[in-house]
Amino acid sequence: MTVTIYHNPACGTSRNVLALIRNSGEEPRIVEYLKTPPNRAELVDLIARMGVPVRSVLREKGTPFHELGLDNPTLSDDALIDAMMAHPILINRPIVATSLGVALCRPSETVLDLLSAPQRGAFTKEDGEKIVDEGGKQII
Repeated sequence: MTVTIYHNPACGTSRNVLALIRNSGEEPRIVEYLKTPPNRAELVDLIARMGVPVRSVLREKGTPFHELGLDNPTLSDDALIDAMMAHPILINRPIVATSLGVALCRPSETVLDLLSAPQRGAFTKEDGEKIVDEGGKQII
């Protein structure tokens, strides 16, 4: 299975995850989900494969989350998915799918659990945090 990242190039976490995937030697399929959102079936499938509540995939910051009343705990999963379909910015990112699973990769080093190949060298996040040493091992 190809590594797929649902990516927003304006997001630092998303850029870090993409760089970590590439640091493992993979060239992922990149879906810029704001330009090409997943269809409803794809989104439902991704969430199911993550094994998380639909609400945990919603992004609040920089979105119409509050204006749409999505903090209402009585809203159904279908209503939340409808909102994400209408406003893809509500889909939190980056979501990565590999043969090892699917996850919302926040923080960025979460992606390391989804990659079958080891890191090829040191990696430092854009904010300066070192997360992989020169030998390709995750720094704890």
